[in-house]
Amino acid sequence: MQVCYNKLWKLLIDKNMKKKELAEAAGISNSLIAKLGKNENVTVEVLVRICSALDCRIEDILELVPEDKKSI
Repeated sequence: MQVCYNKLWKLLIDKNMKKKELAEAAGISNSLIAKLGKNENVTVEVLVRICSALDCRIEDILELVPEDKKSI
């Protein structure tokens, strides 16, 4: 399974919030925002900070998607 943060970006649009504003509100670095943009792994602490800043639940910002199965 792979993590996908598309829900986070949609939530930011709904809240009319920029990624930079999220970084400031959650107290996280721009490099962590970039990792999220690439659907890379981040710590649970980062996810909790984002949820606290956006007043949402973790399932509102991420979803697990199956990895593409490679041909044998």
